Amino acid sequence: EDVISRIIYASKNGGESEMRELVLNSINTLIERVCQKSSTDSGQSSIVKATITGNSTMIHLLLGIPADSIRLSPFVTAVNHPPLITAAEIGLNLNPAALVDCIPGVASYVGADISAGVLSSGMDDSEQVSLFMDVGTNGETVLGSHEWLVTCACSAGPAFEGAGVLHGMRATRGAIEEVWINGETYEPAYRVIGESKPRGLCGSGLISLLAEMFLTGIVDKGGNINLTLPTKRVRQAAHGPEYVIAWGAETQSGQDIVITRVDIDNLLRAKAAIYAGFTVLAESIGYPLEAVDRVLIGGSFGKYINVEKAVQIGLLPDMGPEKGWEQFYFLGNTSVLGAYLALIDQQARARIADIAGRMTYIELSADNSFYEAFTSALFLPHTDLHRFPSVASAMTDS
Repeated sequence: EDVISRIIYASKNGGESEMRELVLNSINTLIERVCQKSSTDSGQSSIVKATITGNSTMIHLLLGIPADSIRLSPFVTAVNHPPLITAAEIGLNLNPAALVDCIPGVASYVGADISAGVLSSGMDDSEQVSLFMDVGTNGETVLGSHEWLVTCACSAGPAFEGAGVLHGMRATRGAIEEVWINGETYEPAYRVIGESKPRGLCGSGLISLLAEMFLTGIVDKGGNINLTLPTKRVRQAAHGPEYVIAWGAETQSGQDIVITRVDIDNLLRAKAAIYAGFTVLAESIGYPLEAVDRVLIGGSFGKYINVEKAVQIGLLPDMGPEKGWEQFYFLGNTSVLGAYLALIDQQARARIADIAGRMTYIELSADNSFYEAFTSALFLPHTDLHRFPSVASAMTDS
């Protein structure tokens, strides 16, 4: 799931061509499905233009460009602004003369998906200062307005996309997307995408579950599960301590859906990396987070995010009671929306190129303060509870 593993695999004998073939096959399968659903008379040959967005590694793999330089110091890409190519040249099953436009990226770990995301968020055209973050594997963050844009990335890992979690999954039918836990009985209630029997937990469900477990005392600030609680929901199992969200009789597989201590560790590392990323980014330019006008959240981990619960686990900043939750906006998959806008609007496409050129990239791997901030954020919600006044209040109430 992570880009480093893909780069390493691609660097081995035949790996690059194999990875490129896998990427092309995936895209061509999606193209075929779209054409079938739209009942296009002339099928795929009628498509004369396509825009492609994604992280820098995937763009390199798609184009057959070696990606080794992305993972090796000084962590640079071979290309940030790929030229237009035809479908025949790249191997896409479209009209052979169709133009394929790979959206420009910024740096090794801030790719075309973030350029497209900034466009779709509108932050580059706003007088308000916005904090845009993509809650995904690379944990990309952009801070700025129409006057300036700075960006960084951190290796958050794919936990909030469902990987690295025993019963994690993408935000598709059967995914638990919201959880509530009774503070007296420790019994959970949950909502499932598609209103079907649950198959697992997507990112928004994992955020909600972890917050509920923390506030009800099922886990402590270090993520340790309290096995002494008077409930069968907590138990010692083959994977270590775990909490049962859904018994097998309730699930599609017939097996219990649980969250383990290992899962929680992966989630804590992911949220710590993202939190450390945007706090260090703001500190590096001397801009206080309290002065941010809007917090914009992108990601493909669910239809929405419960902002209050994301703050309670220390994933998002606690902006204080005077601002409330109104300044948080969940935008969904901003990469896809940005690619769509670039496809249908030449001005939007020109704007993306301008965005990619304007963003100043800050490399966190060279900043010791990032590792200090990361370590401090490896707790629920943080080692410094003064940063989270609303969470401190909720802990007192519970």
